[in-house]
Amino acid sequence: MWGIIPAAGIGSRIQPLAFSKELLPVGSRLDDGIERPCAVSEYLVERMIHGGADKICFVISPGKSDIMEYYGASYGTASIAYVVQPQASGLCDAIFQAAPLIPADESVIVGLPDTVWFPEKALAELPEGILSFLLFPVDNPQVFDAVVLDETMHVQEIQVKREDASSRWIWGAFKMPGHVLEGLRRLWLSRSREDEYFGTLVNAYLAQGGEAVGIKAGVSYVDVGTLHGYRSAIGLLSEAAQQENVTGARVALGWPAGRLPRGLHDLNRE
Repeated sequence: MWGIIPAAGIGSRIQPLAFSKELLPVGSRLDDGIERPCAVSEYLVERMIHGGADKICFVISPGKSDIMEYYGASYGTASIAYVVQPQASGLCDAIFQAAPLIPADESVIVGLPDTVWFPEKALAELPEGILSFLLFPVDNPQVFDAVVLDETMHVQEIQVKREDASSRWIWGAFKMPGHVLEGLRRLWLSRSREDEYFGTLVNAYLAQGGEAVGIKAGVSYVDVGTLHGYRSAIGLLSEAAQQENVTGARVALGWPAGRLPRGLHDLNRE
């Protein structure tokens, strides 16, 4: 299974930073009992691996070589690949830059690298063979993409950043077969690439007879793209770390291969 991580944006809401926003230190990992900082995007990578991904593609802009330097060729059990989005042209464009890598018969997960959410294994709840959204309840759905479902949990509409959003459930990640990804890409091209947001493209897909489901397996969701969100994420992780029945509060599946420490594990050098 593939995971696609769109990471080409400049992160204007949280600038200035001296590095890509996806590498913003948030929370920590435990390494042989020693607590060390980790990048915010590692939470998504970890969750994708829990969801079954063994290959992950970062879609980066030409100036984001620091992401390549950080992650290298692998993270934990997953191999890492990179695709360049020449210009920041929206989420749809970013996702479809990676489409040539995805076989028609292989599933793919897409998530946002500047988010932290629980439960960490929620992606495993998404079904195979259909476009499915992992949903989270929020108090401010108007700043996200709210998902409207019918009684059978099929998606009726995605309300993209609408002030009058009628659902408090938003999507935080989604999964689909490779052939559905290709179908969405072709639809996007036929619409002259006018869809910047994935939600508007999905609405067109549904209008043409496409099918999608929403899975309400999410519990908490924080967008770390603002200072307020950054503080909220720190609080969420601190709270989760104190609960015995919650795992994944700290990233623990491995080190990014690009930053494998040399001597860092030597306790005599601490």
